[in-house]
Amino acid sequence: MHMLLQALFGLIVGIVANFLLPGNNPNGLIITAIIGMIGGWLGGQIGKWLGWYKDGSAAGFGLSVVGAMIVSLIARKLL
Repeated sequence: MHMLLQALFGLIVGIVANFLLPGNNPNGLIITAIIGMIGGWLGGQIGKWLGWYKDGSAAGFGLSVVGAMIVSLIARKLL
């Protein structure tokens, strides 16, 4: 159940990140969910580096979206 909720959260984060980024989004729903999940992890890491989160804490929605935007931009440049 936890993995399904995390995938759903990743999909929502990925959709919001792609909505906020200008340009065409060639990714489907699965890739968008994966980008959102990786972005959530990256957002958590950024928050830890900045001292906003403790170890083991989950990233907030806003920082997850920022992380997903970074991952999406990198993916667009590589693909």
